Amino acid sequence: MSGRDDVLFTDRLVLEPITISMIEAAMTGRWERLEVLANAQGPSVRPGPELFHRGFGWSIDRIRRNPEWRLWGDRLMIARDGERRILGSVVFHGHPDEEGVAEIGYGVDEAARGLGLATEAARVCIAWALDQPAVLSVTATAHAINRASQRVLEKVGMQKVGSREEPFGELLLYSIARGQR
Repeated sequence: MSGRDDVLFTDRLVLEPITISMIEAAMTGRWERLEVLANAQGPSVRPGPELFHRGFGWSIDRIRRNPEWRLWGDRLMIARDGERRILGSVVFHGHPDEEGVAEIGYGVDEAARGLGLATEAARVCIAWALDQPAVLSVTATAHAINRASQRVLEKVGMQKVGSREEPFGELLLYSIARGQR
């Protein structure tokens, strides 16, 4: 089972693999192109390049050099019922490392926050990742002041395993291993 071709489903979401063409369209502000590629309306707030860099952590040129590695497991969150709309994304910050660790991140469109969609999407994506032979654990981070993100990680079964100081404050570290779910 590869991270590229698997469409995942929850009660309210379709989680479709993100392609290099989708990234290029979004990062260059060609939202109509992204909507065609995703077969869905774009998010209510269009993220800028800085958010993409934070979410994907690599430049577009680096993603282009190895999209299968960088976009491993990354998915758009699309509303399953009603109008097909992009509600957010779940990203894994690249292929799992040599120790079998995959790092997850997520974001939800402002208009869809507070509905439990991040928890729903993260739960199924973490389960998918832990079913991959190369993955032994999934990690995530949340800023100490971001209680909503911490709750998502707790609800999906992740445990706080540490913290570190960052320029913008304390960053909490979470993890879940294959046998813990």
